[in-house]
Amino acid sequence: MPSAAVLPRRLLAPVAGLVLVCSCGWDGAGDEGRAPGAPGGVTAAAGSSSSVHVMWDAVSAQPRVRVYEVYRGTTKAAEVPASEHMVDVTRLRPSTMYVFTVRARDTQGRLGPPSGEVRARTPAAVPADDTPPTRPGRTSGRAVGGREVQLAWSASRDDTAVLSYDVYQGSAKIHSVGGNRTATVVTGLRPGTRYVFTVRARDAADNLSPPGPAVRLTTPGTDDGRGTAPTAFSVTVHRADGAYFLDLSWVPPRTDGVVGEYQILLDGRTATSLVYGANAPRERASYSFYVGRQAGVSHRVRIRARLPDGSWGGFSAERTVTTG
Repeated sequence: MPSAAVLPRRLLAPVAGLVLVCSCGWDGAGDEGRAPGAPGGVTAAAGSSSSVHVMWDAVSAQPRVRVYEVYRGTTKAAEVPASEHMVDVTRLRPSTMYVFTVRARDTQGRLGPPSGEVRARTPAAVPADDTPPTRPGRTSGRAVGGREVQLAWSASRDDTAVLSYDVYQGSAKIHSVGGNRTATVVTGLRPGTRYVFTVRARDAADNLSPPGPAVRLTTPGTDDGRGTAPTAFSVTVHRADGAYFLDLSWVPPRTDGVVGEYQILLDGRTATSLVYGANAPRERASYSFYVGRQAGVSHRVRIRARLPDGSWGGFSAERTVTTG
């Protein structure tokens, strides 16, 4: 449910059922282009006694990648859209070693070869553990380019064991590493952008520590935001039950990750925050919200997206509409 400063009415397309496309091998005979290559940079780390966090690098392909398929052994455990490069594989058994691979499927249905295998062992279950780890301390960092930073922190303590560390940019979780690590590199950032990073520790019972000290960094370079703004933005008005509603439509920005949150400005002020979560539209989005019962009122509207790195992208073009 979106959080809103005004009463929203959300228009969403129905969720399509899962369609499995048969692909015998990955030769792609008779089609233009080649099947996608194997994903690189695959890592797996236990997130709790019943889950493992799997991450990988994006695959460049033509035709483009449509989905990534994550396999636990020979069983497909998850399928995520091409804009996402991480997933939590859940409903696992404690104290068990698992093997994961990732494969890319393109828009023509062709399935690429599997990545190299990565292994992760879930820890033993910890019954009735409600004590979170201590907060990480002495967090530090530095920008190593316009699109990545290095972060480091001192280890947390827990009554059982720290299983993983989650990295946040603002309020958005953007990265995760195993509990035996106290440093990482965060990529996929924007040049010339100010970031605020914090780190939280997680134990096997999914207890989260308080955030460690914030690290404030600005990546070098410039970014005018135009490449991160929603496009094809349009606004129309409709009347229902004596009230007026604004109907918004836009194409989400193309980013290295899923865009699940938007901020809508009405007449220069925030009107509502729209949060989709995992069901965020990827081709075209639409949204409708109430603006009152008076006819002849003009409104200025624009929208921006919260990007996968946790920062806000550029604003769309501003549109002006009049009720009635």
